[in-house]
Amino acid sequence: MTSKTALITGITGQDGSYLTELLLAKGYQVHGIVRRASTFNTQRIDHLYQDPHDPEARLFLHYGDLTDGTRMASLLEQICPDEVYHLAAQSHVRVSFDEPEFTGNATGLGTTRLLETIRVMGLPCRFYQASSSEMFGSAPPPQHEGTAFHPRSPYGVAKVYAYWATRNYREAYGMYAVNGILFNHESPRRGLTFVTRKVALAAARIKAGLQDEVHLGNLEARRDWGYAAEYVNAMWRMLQQDAPDDYVVATGTSCSVREFVAYCFAHVGLDWRNHVRFDERYLRPAEVDHLVGDASKAEQLLGWRPTVQAPELARLMVDAEVNALRTQCVPAQAHGPVLAAAGVAG
Repeated sequence: MTSKTALITGITGQDGSYLTELLLAKGYQVHGIVRRASTFNTQRIDHLYQDPHDPEARLFLHYGDLTDGTRMASLLEQICPDEVYHLAAQSHVRVSFDEPEFTGNATGLGTTRLLETIRVMGLPCRFYQASSSEMFGSAPPPQHEGTAFHPRSPYGVAKVYAYWATRNYREAYGMYAVNGILFNHESPRRGLTFVTRKVALAAARIKAGLQDEVHLGNLEARRDWGYAAEYVNAMWRMLQQDAPDDYVVATGTSCSVREFVAYCFAHVGLDWRNHVRFDERYLRPAEVDHLVGDASKAEQLLGWRPTVQAPELARLMVDAEVNALRTQCVPAQAHGPVLAAAGVAG
């Protein structure tokens, strides 16, 4: 067990919740940044809640926003983390076309704000930047650490900026800063607007007679889909190495959206063609056709290897939705008192 302190931006997201579980299991004290909203958004980590008045508590939440550099600086000074996992971003690719300026500010410049604060304060921490396969865009597969970037969305462009900012701070100032170039990674904790979760939920609801169809966009795009719960282990391993470096994290296989849809619907005994409808509103102005990662470097140097491929991922996501529908009559946990008691710093 360790006594390290970690700071996670984006702790309430899919990756943040799995990473928090991993770090707590390893004995870390974990601090997470939560954006202020009028509704509570901590559902993914509520099961990890610890009363901050408990002397054994090791999970603490703080209000903050990547666009507020002053707040980020005060939190870094207060927490003095050994490791910073920068996961927060405006991460929806399609939405980035509608909000390009905000995406660039939060996803791109947000990374620079953190790095510059760490540099100016002289914090001896290790920094993980959540880079993305979307940076590769239309570059031919398979993509690896040496593949040239060709982003096809404002999100991809912002992630390329953040990637090079991270490398620049490492090379210019000797900071321990790494880029984890993660290909698509999904789970039952994925947001409802992401296609894998949307399809898994639709399959379960259609099987239960709660809806008849689901509307999707491009079914031909191919992605390298892995399991998020496995990918956070690679993040942690990157910050345990003697020297900082950049790594691709992927399964090395790909399937089309159409194939993923078929896996989900077949798992509940349905023919997807009877229920999927096309909606051009879900098309992107510029599409990324084929992403498949070469993670041989991560396997060789980090000892990391994925075990869950797309067919199994589809099944476990659908099973989670089916089980959730079966228990939906159980009253939902009241999240208000949980967050209020969790000691969210204001």
